[in-house]
Amino acid sequence: MALFDHINLKAKTDKNTGFGSNSSSYGGRFINKNGVANIEKRGMHRLMRISWFHTMIDMAVWKFITVVLTFYITINLLFAMIYFVIGVEHLDGISKSDSFWEQFGKAYFFSAQTFTTVGYGHISPVGFMTSAISAAEALIGLLSFAIATGLFFGRFSKPTAFLKFSHNALITPYEGGTGLMVRLVPFKNTNFTDAEAKMTIGMRIEENGQMVNRFYTLDLELQKINFLILSWTLVHPINEQSPLYKFTKEDFASISGEILVYIKTFDDMFSSTVAARTSYVFGEIVYGAKFVPMYQRSFDDSKTILDLDKLNDFVPVEIETQA
Repeated sequence: MALFDHINLKAKTDKNTGFGSNSSSYGGRFINKNGVANIEKRGMHRLMRISWFHTMIDMAVWKFITVVLTFYITINLLFAMIYFVIGVEHLDGISKSDSFWEQFGKAYFFSAQTFTTVGYGHISPVGFMTSAISAAEALIGLLSFAIATGLFFGRFSKPTAFLKFSHNALITPYEGGTGLMVRLVPFKNTNFTDAEAKMTIGMRIEENGQMVNRFYTLDLELQKINFLILSWTLVHPINEQSPLYKFTKEDFASISGEILVYIKTFDDMFSSTVAARTSYVFGEIVYGAKFVPMYQRSFDDSKTILDLDKLNDFVPVEIETQA
């Protein structure tokens, strides 16, 4: 049997994915595991392509703190050197008998006090030039802290879908046949309502002697739920209408494909709609497995326990070969 004969050409084609059909122009997967498109933008000037605000908002916490501290230390070093070049004798409170490093240290901390507008008063500027520099530094400090405050607020207030997806998708026995299953779970103390899921499969197949990208909509057993408070297993029944109908374990190993998953839900805490995405290449699909249940009742029957550590847990099962 030919490599692509198992693909059901009567399956519902999805023409609204946003990805092109020219397979030769694509490298790697369409969507990364974290939901970001696997695209590297080039051309134009780098400063034109990058939004520094979005970069700082999306940056990891440790990187963000490092950038803020580095900026704070660097700019105070810069102003300390300016004061030192003008002359520390124009900073009342620094003794001429102090060593070089003692004078530079006092100039640095005077800069830090001016930048933060603390102004302890132990050291003060003398003369027009030093006073002008300190006034300019105070203004820069006020603007810098206003920007930093806005970035901190933006990071804390940014609506985020705190959802985690299972690392693998599974092919599992389902209603006398098989089903493609993906599991997700909310992992923060947020309340999600009106959750909606969409699943699309993209495959690189041969048509008229050329490799092309083809996308198919995967119908779900349950596409919408009212409350997303426990784990949710997305199930695509693999029936005669599915593009995966009669796919075997060998087909998943030999055909290049990717499952695209999109979740949209309403977050009561942010009072806004949030979205999350992920994808599974065929190499991340486990054939013949089922998920281990994630939740159970407590010992005193007063609560339901949701074990987040079991999100990726599954056990192998036997799948009968479809005729």
